[in-house]
Amino acid sequence: MINSDIRRSYVNYIGMEFIMVPAGEFEMGSSSDEMNWYRNEKPVHKVTINKAFYLSKYPVTQKQWTEIMGKNPSRSSGENKPVDRISWNDAQKFIEILNNREDTDKYRLPSEAEWEYTCRAGTNMRYSFGDSESELDKYCCFGNKDVGSHPVGQKKPNPWGFYDMHGNVWEWVQDVYHDSYEGAPEDGSAWNETDLSARTLRILRGGSWQTSAVGCRSASRYYMPPVVRRKSSRVGFRLLREI
Repeated sequence: MINSDIRRSYVNYIGMEFIMVPAGEFEMGSSSDEMNWYRNEKPVHKVTINKAFYLSKYPVTQKQWTEIMGKNPSRSSGENKPVDRISWNDAQKFIEILNNREDTDKYRLPSEAEWEYTCRAGTNMRYSFGDSESELDKYCCFGNKDVGSHPVGQKKPNPWGFYDMHGNVWEWVQDVYHDSYEGAPEDGSAWNETDLSARTLRILRGGSWQTSAVGCRSASRYYMPPVVRRKSSRVGFRLLREI
């Protein structure tokens, strides 16, 4: 049960909008029953999110990034477009500065489980709106239809009010990449290692404006080294704020 004192939404000092995500359980991943599934999305496993959290309603925009970091690295320019061409390490630096400015430690990347839980928004289908790719264009910028990302919030939201969780830009999450969910945490926490290096792969979720419909599914996973900055405009992130 959610404490009635917890606000359903939150706006920080640079205007980032957050929506409260309730605690709950879900089935993470996909199986061979799902059309176009991939092996790194299995096994399907139950995850319990024990504590509510805030997640940003949109990916971090170029305007918000510039306000914190001072310089916009994006290739697909536009202040209301998602910031792009950033590494996982760049996202961590943004979070560090934002936490310092607000004198808190509550901002971080979502775990992969927290991200998928929010993307699915209580559903268990290929996408948060259903199984049919024919509806995807209403919710998602994908398939290389345009050269570059779109301003955030231009398509339909998922059932919990989050925009651009399918397509637009891939989104960094906290976890180290593993090629299956065997041994994954069941409590929604990030799956990390004790001995990390610059070569460790980190996970991206959600697909991008250049990704096929298959890659924009709720269960779809991608990965890159944390130091890599894409030479395209396909990679961004959204923030979690702990309650």
